[in-house]
Amino acid sequence: MQAEDIKATQNPDTEAEQTEAAKAAEGAAEAEAQNAQAEEAKAEEPQKDEKDVKIEELQKQLLRLQADFENFRRRNAAEREQLSTFVTAEVVGKFLKVLDNFERAEQSVKTTGDMAAIVTGMEKIRRQFEQAFKELEVEEIPAEGQKFNPELHEAVMRGQNPDMEDESIEQVFEKGYKLRNKIIRHSKVKVISND
Repeated sequence: MQAEDIKATQNPDTEAEQTEAAKAAEGAAEAEAQNAQAEEAKAEEPQKDEKDVKIEELQKQLLRLQADFENFRRRNAAEREQLSTFVTAEVVGKFLKVLDNFERAEQSVKTTGDMAAIVTGMEKIRRQFEQAFKELEVEEIPAEGQKFNPELHEAVMRGQNPDMEDESIEQVFEKGYKLRNKIIRHSKVKVISND
């Protein structure tokens, strides 16, 4: 009877162990089945070639570069717009004083009869205007008595004058100006042609 008691006491443990072992075996079988399915799925997917991977990388790089360039272009346009506004404001600021003085001169003409004072005021305004040009580095293009240069002058008339050389400028109809080395307006001139 003792042997049966020993077997009976061992049976509950053995049955529990057997149940656990069976569950473990089922879990292992399920894991193997899932691994097999995953491998089959991988086998069904087309394998990516090194060339395909490289092409994909280059396409992504190209898209990033295009986006960077577009951002640069937008930033550059905005900066150019800001610079243009800043330069225009600076130039306008220099000429506002001249405009103020012209308005004062207009009022003065209406209220005074002293022409000498008006002429003096106009001369001062002209000097102020020339000073603004000087600050902006705008220079008058020398013309009268000079040799005709089509890069600086525009011939609007030809004439004869035996006292002057051919291709020299006798008269200036409209002064020309340049900003540093850039021509803003050509001088309109009369050129001598004694032929």
